[in-house]
Amino acid sequence: MVVVSTTDLELPIVSKAVKKAISLPEDLAAEAEAIACEENKSFSAVVQDALRTLKRSRLRGEFQDLRSYWSTRARAKGVLSERELKRLLRR
Repeated sequence: MVVVSTTDLELPIVSKAVKKAISLPEDLAAEAEAIACEENKSFSAVVQDALRTLKRSRLRGEFQDLRSYWSTRARAKGVLSERELKRLLRR
């Protein structure tokens, strides 16, 4: 089965769908079904959206961790502004 979806940029993405069986607690399954009805989506689309949101959230967290790490390292070297960083990188 081939599924065509769109991204925020409205560019078509073609991917192969893989069927998986999952188990959900009753309350979570009911909530997902309600969301599907409210948004006129399939249950599968709601689960896909949730997984994409989780992935984005994790990536955002990883980015913030990396930024914090490198900001700390830069401050330890005396780099306090983006201007100073650019100056050092030109060397």
